[in-house]
Amino acid sequence: MSSDAARASGEGFTSAGAARVAAAACRSVGLDAGGAELIRFGENALFRLASAPVVVRVARSVDYLPAVRNEVAVSRWLAGEGFPAARVVAELDQPLVADGHPVTFWHFIRAGDRQPTYGDLGVLLRDLHTLKLPAGMTLPPYNIFGRTDLRIARARGVPEDDREFLRARVLELRKQVTELRFALPKVPVHGDAHFQNLMVDEKGRAVLIDFEKFSFDHPEWDLMVTAVEHHSLGWQTQEQYADFVRAYGRDLRDWPGFATLRGIQELHMTTWLMQNISESERVASEYARRIASLRDNDAPRNWQPW
Repeated sequence: MSSDAARASGEGFTSAGAARVAAAACRSVGLDAGGAELIRFGENALFRLASAPVVVRVARSVDYLPAVRNEVAVSRWLAGEGFPAARVVAELDQPLVADGHPVTFWHFIRAGDRQPTYGDLGVLLRDLHTLKLPAGMTLPPYNIFGRTDLRIARARGVPEDDREFLRARVLELRKQVTELRFALPKVPVHGDAHFQNLMVDEKGRAVLIDFEKFSFDHPEWDLMVTAVEHHSLGWQTQEQYADFVRAYGRDLRDWPGFATLRGIQELHMTTWLMQNISESERVASEYARRIASLRDNDAPRNWQPW
């Protein structure tokens, strides 16, 4: 595969390469990328500009362009609704594509004095799920397995038997999904509703961020994240999870389909991390811990938050 093709497919996506893309994108819209700081590297790379209160978001490849366009449209819709959420820089025509990577520009959210809570997350999801789409706006259904197949195929440095195991696990979960019977009607859903996609701004408002997986589907897909992090991974205290359930009004663990959603969420969390194992030994070690426990459904998940 040529270097251009590799960039277009997302192979070899690194924080250093993303920084070069961000700088080129900034030049094209008249922004100064000098001194930009990498603030997050995962599915995307996010850079905070030193020259303006702007965050530049670089996606892995042009394969992501439909999702990035959806994300921009959602941000503009939520802004019109007055919903507390991240805002794209309205005066810029976006997304743009730089060196095979979709790039977007967002207003920097200056953090307030307090930390977000799981009660905040429950309230925002509850309110989000009551919104009605405006005439002419459509959202895709929740992409249950997302980019899992691409991650399994493209991740570098992953043993082949890991790939075979993960592909078999995907097939098993796809079958289980066909047997799910959802309790709630379809609504706008965030699609990646974990605590790290929640901030509190300088006015003290809890704000949702990251709309790349925003969709129109059953609310269970949003409740899945926190329920699995608590029940399977123990990342929240009993009090934190109780605050989330009380704020939203439902505990997903009472639903018969929870075991299937647990498997899907754990798969997401493992394949998301595996695509970045070349970034550091710490990432590679955590991926090894996760894949080992996935091979034993009853094994404790001593996973570290990422």
